[in-house]
Amino acid sequence: MELEESNFTVRLASSEEDLQAAFRLRYKVFVEELGAPAAGSDHENRIETDDFDKWFDHLILIDNSRGLGGHDHVVGVYRLLPGDVAKRECGFYSQSEFDLSPLLRLGRPVVELGRTCVHPDYRNGSAMFQLWGGLAEYVLKREIEILFGVASFHGTDPDALDQPLSYLHHNHLAPEQLRVSAIGESMARTDRLPKEQVERLAAIKALPSLIKAYLRLGGFIGDGAFVDRDFNTVDVCLLMDTTRMSQRHRDYYVRNRSPA
Repeated sequence: MELEESNFTVRLASSEEDLQAAFRLRYKVFVEELGAPAAGSDHENRIETDDFDKWFDHLILIDNSRGLGGHDHVVGVYRLLPGDVAKRECGFYSQSEFDLSPLLRLGRPVVELGRTCVHPDYRNGSAMFQLWGGLAEYVLKREIEILFGVASFHGTDPDALDQPLSYLHHNHLAPEQLRVSAIGESMARTDRLPKEQVERLAAIKALPSLIKAYLRLGGFIGDGAFVDRDFNTVDVCLLMDTTRMSQRHRDYYVRNRSPA
């Protein structure tokens, strides 16, 4: 799978050089920019990685003008774990934060998404659309029906997120058959405010752009959030069932198989 537009290429990582560049970008964004302790990272070499990475496919956005001789040609990253690989090899990363049993007992083709990031210099352009096109191609080619994974708010204080978390709970809670739930001592409720106390515009403004993008395509969230202190985030579990998408959403999704 490879998609190209002008100076950009979107494809799966195919070499150790690709992987190291992806891990360095993740370190730049999650550790250096967002302040995640990321205890398992290689801080000396500025690499953010974990034990799950060897099982994931790594979808990368390459700026061809940067060349392939160093470690900075990757300017966007998605990591993808098909359900059959997770079942056979390692389980899902997000199982440490959410009870996925309602989703997994459906027996439908799924893929877990994670570690999504874009280099700061590329956030005002088409980088995310490029990555989205690559993701759509990946999902459609493998006939995956459900996409899910954690998406994060910066910081570890759920009280500071009363408005956006409550907005998500009251307006975008997953249907019961897909409704995964946060678990453990780090679980935080998302029904923090009554619906009538949610200030819609302020809540939407406080949503990270990745979460808003999934909601525009008909995505949902699970019940509850998880405070991830190692990554300095409050996480929700995003889910998207491609078979439930409206025709308008489906047309947009399919159109973005090719970079916009």
